[in-house]
Amino acid sequence: MRLSTLVYSSMAFLIAGSIGCATMIAKDKERQLSAAGFQMKLADTSDKKSHLSGLQQRKLFPTKMQSKLVYVYADAKGCNCIYVGSEADYQRYQRMAMVKREIDEERATAELDEDSMEWGMWGGWYRPIY
Repeated sequence: MRLSTLVYSSMAFLIAGSIGCATMIAKDKERQLSAAGFQMKLADTSDKKSHLSGLQQRKLFPTKMQSKLVYVYADAKGCNCIYVGSEADYQRYQRMAMVKREIDEERATAELDEDSMEWGMWGGWYRPIY
């Protein structure tokens, strides 16, 4: 295999992996927005698609809609939609995101602790640990 072919193959693999990772992160964020009360609106007309493509992508941002403050998350490449939420939805999303970060940190710490602990001397566990 020529070196250039190997380099191009490696670059393609890295790009595909990063795109897949970005898509997974976007889907996770969209699930969190839905759980917080944001409503999804599909870009099902050419006018909506045009408007959607002009919005800041995959970032939650405040804006005015019918003279009220709302928060919008646009995703033209993934779901071809926007998520719209009120101030209360945004606050709920922020609280949920904070709890998720704390849980992720605790899980990472527990995994590090588990790797460094010697539990073999205690023998097997005969019932589930909760």
